[in-house]
Amino acid sequence: MTVCKSMFNKMCLKDIPPSELKGKKVFVRVDFNVPIDNGVIMKDKRIRAALPTINYLIDHGAKIILCSHLDRPKGRDPRYTLKPVAERLARLLERSVKFIPDCVGEEVEDAVNSLSDGEVALLENVRFYPEETKNDEAFAKRLAKLADIYVNDAFGTAHRKHASTYGITKFVKVAVAGFLLHKEIEYLQKVLENPDRPFVLIIGGSKVSSKLQVIENLLKVVDKMLIGGGMAYTFLKAAGYEVGKSLVEDDFIETAKEIMKKADNNSVKLYIPVDSMNAKEFKENTEVKLTTFKEIPEDMMGLDIGPATTKLFEEAMADAKTIVWNGPMGVFEMEKFRFGTMEIGKLVASKKEALTIVGGGDSVAALELLGLEHSVDHASTGGGAFLEFLAGKELPGVIALSNRN
Repeated sequence: MTVCKSMFNKMCLKDIPPSELKGKKVFVRVDFNVPIDNGVIMKDKRIRAALPTINYLIDHGAKIILCSHLDRPKGRDPRYTLKPVAERLARLLERSVKFIPDCVGEEVEDAVNSLSDGEVALLENVRFYPEETKNDEAFAKRLAKLADIYVNDAFGTAHRKHASTYGITKFVKVAVAGFLLHKEIEYLQKVLENPDRPFVLIIGGSKVSSKLQVIENLLKVVDKMLIGGGMAYTFLKAAGYEVGKSLVEDDFIETAKEIMKKADNNSVKLYIPVDSMNAKEFKENTEVKLTTFKEIPEDMMGLDIGPATTKLFEEAMADAKTIVWNGPMGVFEMEKFRFGTMEIGKLVASKKEALTIVGGGDSVAALELLGLEHSVDHASTGGGAFLEFLAGKELPGVIALSNRN
């Protein structure tokens, strides 16, 4: 099995003596990429996730400079300003947050240098500059001019080799992980290296291709693998069943067969759906027909798992001591085909005797809709980073941090 070893010898915020934080300019890369509609923040989970690191720095008298991206703007676009985030953060911290309407340049440097000990500032969207995603060295140097100490607390962008997550670390004295980044890595390393068993992976989503590396890496460590979502129909077809008009990656049918063979060779129990919620059209008001996996009509497509599959997956999880869930069981964005994902969310949240880790936008969104996001041990803030870590890949934003002596 491939294991990302990037955090073994990396410095964390607690490795810096608190006395060395007072009066220092601490540049914190956070992930405040939150949904905003007409200037109103719809969900602030990612802002709240950074509060432990920010409050720790406030308590120890640092001058805190927060840096984040928001969406994918093409140049400077007022629709993607972080000003509403500064206002929400101020309410959460119950103290003023200075919004700086740029992220590099003399005016920014002057604003940062004027900060008092314990004061918090938020820079404007770092992706207003195309140099950010290009990991431009000159731009990284300009960001580094703002910092005595660099902290990466943005797990959601740790898989990106960008100027504010990677390039900047070459031009600062010390670069460390914040509390959120450290927690994310700690949980994921635990399940990859030393999981309590049985270890159950629940994986969904539309395509085998998007999760292939995760599946192949975790086949070497899990005891059971439960497959749902659109990708399940590629596995059903690979097993010799007709799946009507369901989404199938024909180029990956042989790959699915190989995965099933590897699972057997590794004594991993592989579970695929035994029933399917089908419809002729991908519409909210369409007629739905529940069938077994052997009876999907020729003119219909499978869009969710059914109750028999939910029961099968529940039985598979019965003795689990570690559960990792990533990806919806059906077309989650359509309420009619959300049943399977919501039921799996309830089951995972109920497993108090197991270590439960959930990652991926739809999976975490299901827990939030159920009001159960705090009922699992860890709900990850990262999508792509979560998958890349589980696939055994090194994360550039973690590799770039300073090593412990």
